[in-house]
Amino acid sequence: MILGYNTNGFSHHRLVDAIRILAGLGYRALALTPDVHHLDVTQQGWEKEAKTIGKILDDHGMVRGIETGARFILDPNRKHRPTLLEADKQSRQIRRNYLIRCMDLATHLGSPLISFWAGKACSENGSREKLHDRLVEECSLLANDAASRGLRIGFEPEPGMLVETTSEGLDLMAQVGHPAFCLTIDIGHLQCMGENIKENLDLALSKTINIHFEDMRRGVHDHLPPGEGEIDLVAVMNQMLEKKFDGPVCVELSRHSHDAVATATGTMNWFKANGFA
Repeated sequence: MILGYNTNGFSHHRLVDAIRILAGLGYRALALTPDVHHLDVTQQGWEKEAKTIGKILDDHGMVRGIETGARFILDPNRKHRPTLLEADKQSRQIRRNYLIRCMDLATHLGSPLISFWAGKACSENGSREKLHDRLVEECSLLANDAASRGLRIGFEPEPGMLVETTSEGLDLMAQVGHPAFCLTIDIGHLQCMGENIKENLDLALSKTINIHFEDMRRGVHDHLPPGEGEIDLVAVMNQMLEKKFDGPVCVELSRHSHDAVATATGTMNWFKANGFA
């Protein structure tokens, strides 16, 4: 189990500064969210920046994963759009091209994985059945793209999207049926959706390659530092240790970027105080 932090929690910092701060605090993994301010892979010249970032990560001995949840990187007016669920084929292609570019970034940086989600089930794009069939098709194509690069996909169930629970994520994984298609589990999302955390981790950890970590309250999709929500996070960490989960466990607190250093410090202090770092 490798403790890390998501760069979406340092959105007001230069990426190189965020990496150095997090490494100095003791984090050993970086969940990199390419965004308009952090290694924007939609713009020309990103490869040069990626080379610099890769060198810094190597210098600090940090494992890295590529997250793809930037809010407005593809459309400045619509959050998280377009998605893989769009009725318009060209719109789906925009999202697919972005994810493929993120795979290229993963290859440049030596990341073993990328993580993404389904997108919101908008009625304008068709029935839920049609959206689901579309998602399976798109994920199958992307799994092939990932495998051709030696990567794996960590698909993330996300509250408010077409696939929002662990069981739905496992069902999708079975339907895609590709060895490169795995899960990303967000601990807070389990609480938000009213899932039994222990039971679902027992079911899903063996198929999970990436963990997002934070506290949360039932029914409220608000990422919180440890101790500010309702989850017994000590029990969660112990369960992952017992199951011998050896992937990245990265803190995701994007709404705390205004106080990033204090938040990252406080979270690492929580890990240390409870014997996990």
